[in-house]
This record gives sequence, C-alpha cells and structure tokens, in this order.
Amino acid sequence: YPMVPGHEIVGRVTRVGSEVTKFKEGDLAGIGCFVDSCRMCVNCTEGEEQYCVNHLAFTYNSTEMDEKTPTYGGYSSQIVADEKYTLKISPELPLAGVAPLLCAGITTYSPLRRFNIGRGHRVGVVGLGGLGHMAVKFAHAMGAEVTVFSTSESKEQDARRLGAHDFVVTRDPENMTSLASKFDFVLDAVSATHDFNVYLNLLRRQGVMVLVGAPEKPAEVHAFSLITNGRSLTGSMIGGIRETQEMLDYCAEHGITSDVEVIPMQRITEAYERTIKGDVRYRFVIDMKTL
Repeated sequence: YPMVPGHEIVGRVTRVGSEVTKFKEGDLAGIGCFVDSCRMCVNCTEGEEQYCVNHLAFTYNSTEMDEKTPTYGGYSSQIVADEKYTLKISPELPLAGVAPLLCAGITTYSPLRRFNIGRGHRVGVVGLGGLGHMAVKFAHAMGAEVTVFSTSESKEQDARRLGAHDFVVTRDPENMTSLASKFDFVLDAVSATHDFNVYLNLLRRQGVMVLVGAPEKPAEVHAFSLITNGRSLTGSMIGGIRETQEMLDYCAEHGITSDVEVIPMQRITEAYERTIKGDVRYRFVIDMKTL
C-alpha cells in the first residue's frame, strides 16, 4: 500500500518511445497479467514467459525486474509498458468485451490449444463463470461437442446460448454416473472446494482434465481415478505473449468476446460485492473515463 490494482487493460496508445516499432500513436493496445520477465530463462526464450524461472513482473501488486520498484495496474488514467509485453487489439471487436480476454480468455484458450481440442472431441466445462463461459465459447468455436457442468440449474439457458450442446446439474449424482468414461477433455474452472474424482471419472481412455480454477484447500485425488483409462490431471496458467496474441487474433477472426457488464469507477464497491455473490454474467469491466 498504496497499490493501484487492475489487469486486463485495453485502450489507445497516446505516446510511443523513440525506439518503438510495434505500435504508433492511436493504435489499440492491451496489457494482460504481466508486464515483464527475465527474457533469458528457458521458458522466456521459448515464448512461455508466464512460467519465467527468475522473476515474472505481474501487472500490479508485484515488482519490476529490479524486484524493488512496485508495479501499478490499470485502475488509472494511463500506464507505461514495454512494447514486447503489449498486445495488438483488433478494431473490429468492442473494447469492453476484449479486456477480459487478456486473462480469462487466454487462461481457457491455452489448454484447449495445448491439447489440440477440435472437431470430434467431447469436452466438459466445469463451472459457468468468468473462465467457464470463455471455455464454452472457445471449445464450441474449435468444433468440439461441449457439455457444461454446473450446480446452478438457472445457468442452462446461458450455457446453450454460449455454445454448449448439453447441460448437467451436478447436484444429482445420477447425472454424473451415466456420463462415466464419455469425455475426451474436461476443463475445470471452479475455485470452490469440490471433488476432482467425480470429473476424472468422466474421462475416457487417455482423457485429460485441466485445472484452471484454484480451490483454496488441497484436493484428494484417488489413484484409480487416474490409473483407470490412463487418465491425466494437469493445470494451466494464462499464456505467453505469443500465444496471447494468437488468441486475440483468433477472437477477431471468429467474433469472440467476453460477456461483460460495463460499470463506472464509482460502482466498484457494488461490483465487488456482487462478484462475491456470483451476481455477474460474466465479467465487470470498468470504464476508466469515469475515474
């Protein structure tokens, strides 16, 4: 403290340095979850900066590469960033809907691409929130057959609107039993404590379950949930700059944006309280002109 929060930032370039070649004044640009990395470790040199071995400078509440200077985020009138860690934004998409792509979008796009999800795959998405609704959109666009698993029956209409073919209410165990060994891939976007084994058992031979949600408490995984059918359980965290730009280009090509509610800065406390209650479909975006 004091700290300026905020990532998933989009806006227009107002000034560029003398050696900048990637952007010019007036261009649309975005900044995601980090603003620098060591640029030398094996992960950075392979374009996976999000897994930097030495020091990843997150967009806010972190430090610059000197590990002393604080980083300040996007709840501000302007931000200065290195062009290498800044992303090009298509003018064809609404800016408010693009902003959450820089975290929620890449968090779900990356594992779907990593496991080559496409036509003919049966995909399960666990949880229909900020991450889950993007997973449904991407998996559907990639040609997969998508099923949403949720505790909230009220979200079925939204799930189908977003591209889901089926919707399963997980509060009824019988709904899950009948789907055992039916899925190629499950993306788990839930951060509340829940039983991973229930969803691992949905996977067919050599199926994969990817965690992008982050429950606070450790989870118990039964050995035979993995041994049976040779299943895999793994995790994923955002993406590097190269893949994030690929995701943004994919969204521009397919007309994909996040479902958002735009609010003025003066309503941020209300938005926070509604987020805690799960009362948002599916991301709040702050209009920084109201600052």
